[in-house]
Amino acid sequence: MDSLKLIALDEADLAVISACLQDAVFKTGDTQFLGKDSVFTLEANRFVWEEGRDKKTFERRRALLVIKQVRSVKSLGIKPKDSDTVHSLLALRFLSGTEAPAGVIELVLSGGAVIHLDVTCIEVQLADIGGGWETKFKPRHPRGG
Repeated sequence: MDSLKLIALDEADLAVISACLQDAVFKTGDTQFLGKDSVFTLEANRFVWEEGRDKKTFERRRALLVIKQVRSVKSLGIKPKDSDTVHSLLALRFLSGTEAPAGVIELVLSGGAVIHLDVTCIEVQLADIGGGWETKFKPRHPRGG
């Protein structure tokens, strides 16, 4: 498979990136906010869902998520100084602000943790930055709600 390279400029695009990052794992230290550049980055090991769900072996790839036009970052359930804590990303979602196209991009993590990015607009990039490696473990989710 070719390396993944995606850009999101609206909520529909962001939903595609969210699906590609579902079950990605990363350490707190793999995130960075460059305030003067208004950029938030996250390096993660993403599960390669697009390869098909009926295989006996699966793949993960190192990927870089870049979110631009970020005014501020807040988190709930994350201790920034615990740089080796591992998190699992469940979804990215956009909450519209009072003055479009501004709003908040939420990175929803397992265990109830959330990263809130106050943005002037949606400008998100996702790219694989390394080759894949095999894993026998497929993420599982409880059925029902």
